[in-house]
Amino acid sequence: LSFYRYVRLREVEDLRHALYQEWEALGVLGRIYIAPEGINAQVSVPTNNLEHFRKALDARETFANVPWKIAVEDDGKSFLKLAIKVKKKIVADGLTDDAFDVTNVGEHLDAMTFNRKMEEGALVIDMRNNYECLIGHFEGAYLPKTDNFRGAIEEVVEAFKGKKDAEVLMYCTGGIRCEKASAYLKHQGFTNVSQLHGGIIDYARQLKAEGLKSKYLGQNFVFDERLAERITDDVVSTC
Repeated sequence: LSFYRYVRLREVEDLRHALYQEWEALGVLGRIYIAPEGINAQVSVPTNNLEHFRKALDARETFANVPWKIAVEDDGKSFLKLAIKVKKKIVADGLTDDAFDVTNVGEHLDAMTFNRKMEEGALVIDMRNNYECLIGHFEGAYLPKTDNFRGAIEEVVEAFKGKKDAEVLMYCTGGIRCEKASAYLKHQGFTNVSQLHGGIIDYARQLKAEGLKSKYLGQNFVFDERLAERITDDVVSTC
């Protein structure tokens, strides 16, 4: 499962050590980044400790009720160890956050609404790196050519600078990059910005739960030992 939250954290080093002891005792594996701006976590948890892990998170005010995204596929080999790293940022975006309001984010859309707005002709923008887009993406989406997040943001702003009043739908793996990118686009003058709630990971869950047709084709690139999880059987590129 994965989760993130932008929240002001203090004494990050001490928090890192406390989380490591707490989560290691629960058998948690994964890669977690914490920074003064929040937490970004991709983990696997033994089924019998899942409720204990939820309670441990909720016991901390800063992480209470943080939404989870549950993986579509699980072969039991997603992570090999527990790694909690202190970073300057939870996503390396290269942006100067005090230059714009990072809390002024786009509207969060569920899968059904996202699909409907696509059908109505909204611009769909993939906020992932080029190599992620290549194995799967939404129908008709703009796919960045760059291989880093900062480059993708700048490319998108330049590509659509003449369409700042158009309805823009953004998506990424689990939602965290869109959280920052949507705020940046609004800062740049885009007036109608929305984002896929929970990213592709939660989109797949909603499809299954509600019996919706997938407008995402192919696989979803993930940052663990699996490398990808299949959303549909479509093949959209050649290795």
